[in-house]
Amino acid sequence: MKPSARVATFSDGGTVRRVAVVGGGVAGLTTALKLAEAGVPVDLFSSLPVRRSTSVSAQDGVHAALDLRGEGDSPSAHLDDSLYAGEFLAHQPLVLGMVEAAPQIVNVFDRMGVPFQRTAEGQIDLRPSIGASFRRSAYAGATTGQEVVYALEAQVRRFEQELVTSDRGLSMPGEPMIRKLEYWEFLRLVRDDAGICIGLVAQDLRAMAIKALPFDAVVLATGGFSSLFGRSNPSTSSTGSAAASVYRQGAMFANPEFFQLTATALSGDSRLHAVAESARSLGGRLWVPKDQKEPRSAREVPERDRDYFLERSFPGGKLASGALAARAIFRLCHLEERGVYDPKSGKNESVVYLDLGHLDAGSARSGLGRALTAYARLSGIDPLHEPLKVLPATVASLGGLWVDYERDARGAPVACSPRNHATSIAGLYAVGEVEYQYHGAQRLADDALLSSAYGASLCGAAVASYRAAMARSAFDLPRSLFDKEEKAAAEEYAALLSQNQDDARAENPYRLRDELVELMERDCSIERDNAVLDQALDKLSAIAERATHVKVPDSAPRLNQGAPFVRSLSHALVLARLVLEASRARNESRGGHFKPQFEARNDAAWLRTTLAAHAEGAPASFIRKFDYACAGKSVQITDEIDTSLLPVRPRKES
Repeated sequence: MKPSARVATFSDGGTVRRVAVVGGGVAGLTTALKLAEAGVPVDLFSSLPVRRSTSVSAQDGVHAALDLRGEGDSPSAHLDDSLYAGEFLAHQPLVLGMVEAAPQIVNVFDRMGVPFQRTAEGQIDLRPSIGASFRRSAYAGATTGQEVVYALEAQVRRFEQELVTSDRGLSMPGEPMIRKLEYWEFLRLVRDDAGICIGLVAQDLRAMAIKALPFDAVVLATGGFSSLFGRSNPSTSSTGSAAASVYRQGAMFANPEFFQLTATALSGDSRLHAVAESARSLGGRLWVPKDQKEPRSAREVPERDRDYFLERSFPGGKLASGALAARAIFRLCHLEERGVYDPKSGKNESVVYLDLGHLDAGSARSGLGRALTAYARLSGIDPLHEPLKVLPATVASLGGLWVDYERDARGAPVACSPRNHATSIAGLYAVGEVEYQYHGAQRLADDALLSSAYGASLCGAAVASYRAAMARSAFDLPRSLFDKEEKAAAEEYAALLSQNQDDARAENPYRLRDELVELMERDCSIERDNAVLDQALDKLSAIAERATHVKVPDSAPRLNQGAPFVRSLSHALVLARLVLEASRARNESRGGHFKPQFEARNDAAWLRTTLAAHAEGAPASFIRKFDYACAGKSVQITDEIDTSLLPVRPRKES
């Protein structure tokens, strides 16, 4: 389906006033559904078919304190686990709202048809997960994200068949409640003279046509940007370009230095493939041979010759967090050179063994499902009979666009406040991994899908409230405002296609991207050092200068993949600089951000949000407070964390 620049009107003179949701994962689909249920027509943009969104790769389950085994689990225990895992850098009211809503969210997914694993009695089965005090994870094998996306997409299809109706009950032919626009890429916002978001500019990735369209509000649900790192798990489509674009237009960014690490990723041909954290929570064990030059295969190494290094180094180390386990593997492989030995090369690889062979085969297949088949295909071995070779990787960005919330007297979010998930640009909202606020410095793996679904329910209600309070609709503004933006974007695209085409020494954008992700992986991933970060910033400046000499390798008028890639490289350079600068500024260790120079967590100085404002061609401005407007009201924001519900306590790693 293609969007139309015309404004649809009913026979009684009413206008169809739409909201744009950009992103087709769990956050985007849920937001679109909540808006449609509230009677708000939606255009749902996605650069891929929604069934191929990054959310489908979420292997772990959905946390909810259902307490079906009578173990004593509760939302308060879930709150404690989530805040402690995030090292208290998440705003507590939002996490409270999330954990209280979790059981209902799981039950709704169940009614939608998500095939959660069942007990013999027919109840939803709950499995343990790393960092959780109780069995709390509702799961569909290790493909829970895929099943949730498919269930949500089926609900969206229902609204694609339902026509928009006016206040008088008149229907509009050709105007469904949800209009799905796949293969459209967000380029930038359209803003009025007051800086309010009144629409967006997007490009059809098949015909390469560019359109500027009016919307009463725009919701970004475009995912994170952890593909900045060489060893990362997300799809290469998770570039962070939409977040970078609106950041460059003035949206505040928060906590860009924080990323989620996993200790267990399989090396693939094009990218890494994470092994579900549930593989360890089910009993999988990490080890290396005690002999640094062990020539035998993993199956031939007896128990007495294995070093279960996590269990040896940390109390409860078998279930150590992804960040802690990743650092342990990094030190083992790179500092002690005790990774798995390769007799062919005569070198120790930067990998360790993940052993599932001692697990009950039935329980493992129940808990991991089709993922076991995927691991076997990727590794060439049966993971239930031979250990997998795994290595640390970046799996998610925890920082993102700054978004707001409003709390009530009890300490929970106000359900329909227009401030919930509002960015610093009026009319622009963000939800899911593109924003920052639910996980702090580290997340519980099974809180990922939950936070996207809960955040979307808050965001949908907030956008409906914002739209109801609008003094003037974007659909009442002159079309010339949008034609101007459309023309400017088309000219920029034409310039992109033609730049450096006659330069025999033009830079290859794909090679530059490889250099960028290698730089970020080497100098700003598992361990960070201020002197190294300073050098990385200088190297990044050199890459950015070379990027001005790239040329688009594809001149096709349709289905041109080269031009969007070059555009995303420009945004990636902006995000990389922001990550490096924020990492350099935070002189402590918290969650996945680890500095050996500052190994302690410093709550006195750094129990606060990193707030960043963009300055084109200059370092980011890190600020302590700012004002923004939402629904006609001015709000002052500071970098203080709301810790009113649970006392901050130190971490225990040893």
